[in-house]
Amino acid sequence: MAPVTRVYDWYGDGRLLVADLGLACCTLEFEAATLGRPEVDPAVHLASSPAALAVVVSGTVPDALVPVVHQAVAALGRETGCTPAVVAYGACASSGGPYWDSYAVADGISQFLPVAAYVPGCPPPPGSLEDALAGLVGAPA
Repeated sequence: MAPVTRVYDWYGDGRLLVADLGLACCTLEFEAATLGRPEVDPAVHLASSPAALAVVVSGTVPDALVPVVHQAVAALGRETGCTPAVVAYGACASSGGPYWDSYAVADGISQFLPVAAYVPGCPPPPGSLEDALAGLVGAPA
């Protein structure tokens, strides 16, 4: 699970854990959205709580990193015993962004992972991540 660097208890009550798989510039907006949210050890936390798990993929996904992203999401699922909901954060993760026609860039992560939510923008504002995550757990934004 090396590519996933941080996991947050999004609401502070165990309902939703959010893992960061940041690859490029939208990661800065993700970091802004996480200010003040507690980091947790997902394996310990999920063993004691029926929390939902989301993996936020942000930034450009070069074709060379497609297997790494796929493996990171799968590894997090295996490690926690919970199927992660994948969030495409920003234009690049959603559709390739301004690099959509590049021979070396994936045209969005939905080409190789099921995506539960898309957050548009280049970059998307931090608050839009809150809205997308609330939709995953049925919480008010």
